[in-house]
Amino acid sequence: MKVSRNDIDKLNSILSVAIDKSDYQANVEKVLIDYKKRANIPGFRKGHTPIGLIKKQYGPSVKVDEINKLMQKALNDFLAEEKLAILGNPLLIEKSDLDWDSDTLTFEFEIGLSPKFEVSFKNKKAIPSFEIDIDSKMIDDQIKNIQNQYGKLVSKKVIEDGLEINGTFSNQDLEVNNSSTFQLKNIKGKSNKEAFKALKIGESLGLKTSGLFKEDSDLSFHLKLNDQNRDQIKKVQFLLNEINERQPADLDQELFDKLFGKGIIKSVTELKAKLKLDAKGNFVNQTDQKLLNDINDYLIDNTKFDLPDIFLKKWMRTAGENKLSKEEAEDEYTKSEKGLRYQLIESKIIDQNDIKIDLEQIKNFSKELIKIQMKQYGQNNPDEKELDSISQRILSNKDEVKRISDQLLSKKLIEIFKSNLKFKNNKVSYEKFIEMAYSKN
Repeated sequence: MKVSRNDIDKLNSILSVAIDKSDYQANVEKVLIDYKKRANIPGFRKGHTPIGLIKKQYGPSVKVDEINKLMQKALNDFLAEEKLAILGNPLLIEKSDLDWDSDTLTFEFEIGLSPKFEVSFKNKKAIPSFEIDIDSKMIDDQIKNIQNQYGKLVSKKVIEDGLEINGTFSNQDLEVNNSSTFQLKNIKGKSNKEAFKALKIGESLGLKTSGLFKEDSDLSFHLKLNDQNRDQIKKVQFLLNEINERQPADLDQELFDKLFGKGIIKSVTELKAKLKLDAKGNFVNQTDQKLLNDINDYLIDNTKFDLPDIFLKKWMRTAGENKLSKEEAEDEYTKSEKGLRYQLIESKIIDQNDIKIDLEQIKNFSKELIKIQMKQYGQNNPDEKELDSISQRILSNKDEVKRISDQLLSKKLIEIFKSNLKFKNNKVSYEKFIEMAYSKN
């Protein structure tokens, strides 16, 4: 068995696999003998069918199977030995005149080669980076939310502006039955608001769903609608359960200790400084993600190399479960080309910087993510055993391992980019940043 390579150009080659009869004949005989032992053919006892009949009935298909196995092994071994980086998979060149009875069979495969290129971090024009301006209004709003979250509810008898209305929305025909809390300010239209104001605790009210809430998304949220009943529901019953006034918690030492632990924060000034520091840390994740996206675009635009596009389009036609037409493959290639280019660039960067990610790193990184999440719920000093337990549970899911591994890789890449590329920092409001970050979507 012999594999040879004929380069068409820098990105395309033909691999020829020559298989002699002696390469597969012994295996074919072995399989056919095994068939003979297990064959149940009418007119013969099990295991006593003449080998000639077995060969006639099963020989051709067994021969093809064994040749295919050898051919695949030969290709894989050759690609590994020659250290060939290919895109897609080898494509067999069909031959209508192939003689399966020949002593030597030659098969040819098209392959698309990964391009050779270099990634430069010497950008002449600085890439814009962003820092979210944490102004006093943002911190004041956060403090108000904290006060409301840790405040107390005082029961009321009459619905008024600013009070929390808790009740159950139901529609038996469409299996809607959901308890939710909202305020009059969420309700659309004077007549709807007046209808709610007239309710007493324990009373119910029939409502039209169209134009009930100011925001269309609120209807799905408060009624817990799904794809099946969202477009069907026209009317709903509402049963009033509670009316509450939320009285904000005082900004005192008791609240500070609940939030951050005993004696950590001792004044409103210290609270504001702490919230600003935490917000800055949280926003870094968002700004880094946008920066990473912008760097990706920069690298794709400024790292020039050709791809074996004709081969890739041909490969795409047969790679999936369903074969694609020539036009469909063209369209699919156009959609995926940018992603493919970045995958190649990213692989090159990983290789050049010797980036490695192992299970221990993933475990430690997952624990850091868990700490951040627990901190948001006021758990500032979680026990190490608890962290290990949560991490172990999360990492038992393969999808979660992949997600966390990808996050860790992004973190390592952004550190490399920040150390090597040139940036121009821009301070913007949170609203402006959100507008910019999602303007492409």
